[in-house]
Amino acid sequence: MKVIIVLSALLVLSSAETYSAENDDFDVEKLVSDPASLGAFLDCFNDKGACDELSGDFKKDLREAVEEACKKCTDAQKHIFKRFLEVVKVQKVDDYKIFQQIYDPENKYLSALEAAIAKY
Repeated sequence: MKVIIVLSALLVLSSAETYSAENDDFDVEKLVSDPASLGAFLDCFNDKGACDELSGDFKKDLREAVEEACKKCTDAQKHIFKRFLEVVKVQKVDDYKIFQQIYDPENKYLSALEAAIAKY
């Protein structure tokens, strides 16, 4: 009985090591090349607009991913996050500032996040 409990606990812990990979095939290049879609994602993330199912799914883990430098992100999610931030910082400067204020108001997390996802 103890073995079953320990194995169950290990299974739960191992499944919590990464975020769900269901959107890992997301075409981030399509998103960042479409200003309207990119703006809609940012509006969702920045609480300026409604979230659709996909942007809402990303948003639910966004704060934790920023604060923990994407520790639970899959490699695909790190790539998506990297490309998203690269483009937003250049093309949507004002929205990026809002993003910073919401997810890193004390400027403690984004540098570590960017370092953690740099190679992706």
